[in-house]
Amino acid sequence: MNKSILKKLSFGTSVLLVSMNALSWTPSPTPNPDPIPDPTPCQDDCDFTRGPNPTPSSLEASTGPYSVATRSVASSVSGFGGGTLHYPTNTTGTMGAIAVVPGFLLQESSIDFWGPKLASHGFVVITISANSGFDQPASRATQLGRALDYVINQSNGSNSPISGMVDTTRLGVVGWSMGGGGALQLASGDRLSAAIPIAPWNQGGNRFDQIETPTLVIACENDVVASVNSHASPFYNRIPSTTDKAYLEINGGSHFCANDGGSIGGLLGKYGVSWMKRFIDNDLRYDAFLCGPDHAANRSVSEYRDTCNY
Repeated sequence: MNKSILKKLSFGTSVLLVSMNALSWTPSPTPNPDPIPDPTPCQDDCDFTRGPNPTPSSLEASTGPYSVATRSVASSVSGFGGGTLHYPTNTTGTMGAIAVVPGFLLQESSIDFWGPKLASHGFVVITISANSGFDQPASRATQLGRALDYVINQSNGSNSPISGMVDTTRLGVVGWSMGGGGALQLASGDRLSAAIPIAPWNQGGNRFDQIETPTLVIACENDVVASVNSHASPFYNRIPSTTDKAYLEINGGSHFCANDGGSIGGLLGKYGVSWMKRFIDNDLRYDAFLCGPDHAANRSVSEYRDTCNY
C-alpha cells in the first residue's frame, strides 16, 4: 500500500476517534482551587501563639494553663542578688524570658507574685533581689540585663532544668519603684520586646523619649513615694506616641498597689499577662484585653490610656 493511502487512512481514523470522543464527552468537574501554600519561615513580627484562647476569667484566675516549677538562684551569682527561676513544665518549645526586680530596700519577696503568674502562661521568669537595697534605677537596669543573661546561659546549658527553653530574641522585664525606673532605662535600649514598670521611680536625666520597646506603665493613684504626677504619668507621656504603650492607674492604690496581687490580682494578671503575650509572643488574641473596651468601667481602674491599635 502506498504512502498516500496510509496517510488518508490514518487521518480518517483520527477523525473518527475524535468524532466518537466528542459524542461521549461530558464536562469535567471544576477543579478545586489550589491549596494555600505553606507560609514562609518566620522573619518578622512572628506569632508565637501558645495556650488556649484567653478569656477574662482565665486571665484573672490565680494561675494560667501551665504548671510551674521553681529553682533557687544563689545570692552569690554574679550580676544581681540572687532570686528564683519560675518555668512551665507541661509545654514544649522555646518561649520568652522575663526578669523582675523590686525597689528601694526591699527584696525579691516584694515582687515574687509576678514569677508564677507569668510563668503559668508560658514564660520563663526570674524574680530577683538587687545586689543592695540602695541600688539606684541605673544599677537595677543593669541587674535586670544580667538576670536575663543568666536565664539565657541556663537555657544554653545541658544540665539546667530550663535547658533549651528560652528564645533569646524575645525578652521582657518588670520592675517596681526604683526597679520600675530601671525597667524604663533598660527599655530605652533595643534588647527588649516588652516592659512593665510598676509605680516607677526615677530622678535625673533619662532617655525615655527614645523608648521603642512596647511599655505598659502601671501607676498607683495615691502613691506618695513615686507620685503619679511626678513619675508615672510624665514618664508615660515622654515615651513617643509612635511606641506601643499603655498607662493603667490603680484606683486609690498606694505605692505597693501592684506588688502581690491581693484583691486586684486578677486585674493585674489580665493586663500584665496580656501585655507580655501580645508583645513577647506577638499573640494578637490579647489585643482584645488591651484595646477597645471601657477599661475605666472597672472600679479598680482610675485611668487608662493607650496607643491602640497595636
